[in-house]
Amino acid sequence: MKKVFFGATVLAAMMMASCQNKQAAQTENENVETHVLHAQDVDPLTPDQVIELLKEGNKAFVEHHTHNRDAVAQLKESAHDGQHPLAIVLSCIDARVPVEILFDKGVGDIFVTRVAGNVVSGDILGSMEYACGHGGSKVVVVMGHKQCGAVHSACEGANGGNLTDMLSKISPAIESEQAKGTNLEEVEGQNAVSRQNALNMVEAVRQGSEELRELEAEGKIKIVAAMFDLETGLVEFI
Repeated sequence: MKKVFFGATVLAAMMMASCQNKQAAQTENENVETHVLHAQDVDPLTPDQVIELLKEGNKAFVEHHTHNRDAVAQLKESAHDGQHPLAIVLSCIDARVPVEILFDKGVGDIFVTRVAGNVVSGDILGSMEYACGHGGSKVVVVMGHKQCGAVHSACEGANGGNLTDMLSKISPAIESEQAKGTNLEEVEGQNAVSRQNALNMVEAVRQGSEELRELEAEGKIKIVAAMFDLETGLVEFI
């Protein structure tokens, strides 16, 4: 009799656990985000509001409160309805700088263009012009990061092949920090170069693109610099 009672108790417990697991899975599925941005979501936003959304997304990333997304479902929706990204971000190619993830953004939320040292070129400017002039993006973000390998190489005087021309674009930031007496052999000194380089590249965007410069003057977009901290995950808008 005791064995029968024990068996029934165990079976009841297993059924209850199974029910709870199904409820948890159902709740989790209900919380999965499948929506993608549409024109009606982005068009009313101001550049400042988009920057706030990026800041909120980064805060969620830092605090481990990111959205649960079904990327495949989002891809399918965007394939039918197109894309309407909030912003375009120019970042370094560093594999530790996962742009969409650190802003808690999913498929279709932001344009991303990447190059070592987040330096500006004609192709990069053309991509930005497309994003803002045709894609409806409201913000251009030039994002440097701490412990940047490209900046370290530039400070070390690395050269060779196409690398020489690319790293030469970081030279003005190096010279600026040298004039301040910054020790470029230390990580913090190189981080200062990364920060100045991001600011310099913002000006390079303005100087290199009449279209973007006019859009910013009209208040339709903002061009801003930012710095990403590898250790904390925090993005600082400069």
